[in-house]
Amino acid sequence: MEVTRQNFKESLSTVYNAIEEADFLAIDGEFSGISDGPNVSALTNGLDTPEERYTKLKKHSMDFLLFQFGLCTFKYDEVASKYIIKTFNFYVFPKPFNRTSTDIKFICQSSSIDFLASQGFDFNKVFCHGIPYLNQEQEVQMREQYEERRSQSNGSGTNSYVSPNSKGPGSIPDEHREYIKRVVEKVESLFTTSEKTVDLEPCTGFQRKLIYQTLNWKFPKGIHVETLETDKKERYMQISKVDEEERKRREREKLEREQEELNDAVGFSRVIHAISKSGKLVVGHNMLLDVMHTIHQFYCALPEDLNDFKEVTQCVFPRLLDTKLMATTQPFKDLINNTSLAELQKQLKQSPFKTPNVVPAEGFPSYDTAQEQLHEAGYDAYITGLCFIAMANYLGSFLTPPKPHIPARSKLIEPFFNKLFLMRIIDIPYLNISGPDLQPRRDHVLYVTFPKEWRTSDLYQLFSAFGNIQVSWIDETSAFVCLSQTDQVQIAMNTSRYAESYRIQTYAEYIQGRQSVRQSQVIATQSWSEEGWVKPQHTSMAGTAASYRPSTGKRSSSPVQEEPAQSEHTDGWSVNPLSDKSSKKIKTDGCVQTYAGVVDSRTTEGWLKTQSASDFPRISPVQEEAANETNEAAGGAWELQPSANQSKKGRKVKKRKTDDSETVSTLFEVPQVW
Repeated sequence: MEVTRQNFKESLSTVYNAIEEADFLAIDGEFSGISDGPNVSALTNGLDTPEERYTKLKKHSMDFLLFQFGLCTFKYDEVASKYIIKTFNFYVFPKPFNRTSTDIKFICQSSSIDFLASQGFDFNKVFCHGIPYLNQEQEVQMREQYEERRSQSNGSGTNSYVSPNSKGPGSIPDEHREYIKRVVEKVESLFTTSEKTVDLEPCTGFQRKLIYQTLNWKFPKGIHVETLETDKKERYMQISKVDEEERKRREREKLEREQEELNDAVGFSRVIHAISKSGKLVVGHNMLLDVMHTIHQFYCALPEDLNDFKEVTQCVFPRLLDTKLMATTQPFKDLINNTSLAELQKQLKQSPFKTPNVVPAEGFPSYDTAQEQLHEAGYDAYITGLCFIAMANYLGSFLTPPKPHIPARSKLIEPFFNKLFLMRIIDIPYLNISGPDLQPRRDHVLYVTFPKEWRTSDLYQLFSAFGNIQVSWIDETSAFVCLSQTDQVQIAMNTSRYAESYRIQTYAEYIQGRQSVRQSQVIATQSWSEEGWVKPQHTSMAGTAASYRPSTGKRSSSPVQEEPAQSEHTDGWSVNPLSDKSSKKIKTDGCVQTYAGVVDSRTTEGWLKTQSASDFPRISPVQEEAANETNEAAGGAWELQPSANQSKKGRKVKKRKTDDSETVSTLFEVPQVW
């Protein structure tokens, strides 16, 4: 169903009902661009930390516009063993509601616009009929404007512009005295004639203010004053002769109109509020940008700090699942060789996967996957949901007995919750929204600075004695170089000791230097209170992130700039606890939560476990699901593989003893990443 400003109101109840009855929701967004400066390789360095990646995307992607939002709701019919879907394609545009509304500025990237145009995207529906929206701050500002106007209007109970001595209105500038005098005469004539209303000529905002304050003082009862607009958007005032009952009735009608106008202005944000309030599982494909844009446009400006962003995200979307991460993780990784959305959907039609039984609800479009409609947000959301169902149901094949349908709330799926795929990072596959991120050892990584004339070939030549290397460019004069062996690092450092044109640091030295710079900046921005206490400062990571300069097009691509590479150094993870943040608040429909209070303390078991390898859960998700189904006792643990190179051992059965000394076996090992 296509939804524009023209049919948004009448469609809203249908959208609400679809969200409320759904088992899970799939979303997708189309944007006016991706990066406002750096090319993709610079924006997605292979050795970014999660903090650096978040800062880059916030700095270089949030000025673009999410102007098409796809939503597909999936409801499982137990009797017919099929999913009933309802697909919505929303066209979204921040049309200014009135003269005082925020005039949103956004940018376009020519390559993105050209690509969408080639796919048949209808930009007229966006710009001419796009649904408006307000974020929470803008909504508050608009409410305050209404309150201020109401305080000026007749019958509001507060004559804000009457002078304290109540002998007359506030001072009227000399140049407006004659104009106000004529207005008063017109109003006085209402009481001596049969006319019930008088319309004044369009006037300025300041003149309207003077009229309100004068009439409120001179005619405290008997009239109703209202500001209206002509067809040409010119604002004028209408004064009506009314009794007290009629005046109150008109005030009620005015309040109702204002509330309706406010709802119209909030617009599409009401859909996001409904998704948030439902608490349903929200599924996307490579969805980090979708989540960031959705929060940024429809809730609040993104926080500077990554941990604050995680807390906001958990408040807005309690449960997220990224199908791209799911497809690149065991037990799917060895079965799927291309995780782009279109190719993933094709591969999941083949054995050992099964095509889900899905039918559209009455009155909703029926998509044919044989005739691809990629990059229409509603269609992309639809096939994202299909991919999720196919992979979730495949997990049911490991149960005893096998289970053909795995619901969205199954414990089998929980290991994938709230982990968003991170593109092109060698050794950190996901951003953990509900906890600390993986901290890989990068002892094999060198930080190299060099003249800007250098190219990738120069770095390969410099490190030719060390075998295969990977180069990740940071900017025109620096890059990370990954050696194949950690014990080669010191040799490389020794050979560069007397070099003049370049400099080599270990990754640890690089991080230590950045931390020193960050601490210096924090100290430099601290101020002292009168009592001598240091006032805390909220500093931005933007100033300390690595430089991102656009490529000149001269250098060749390094291996990590082509596709996300698999690292041989995936062992030795460590986890840092979330830093203690000050309490902040974000409002969602029906709940106000503090940022610090949103973080879930539960540990995730299964495929994507982030604890050390010695800290295993006693029962695997698969075994727990089986236990629920058969009421039989089950034990064992999901073993974490130390390296991606061992992923083919995924189904090897191992034995462990539980606390009660019973011998149990796991179904298969699960690698930590990749």
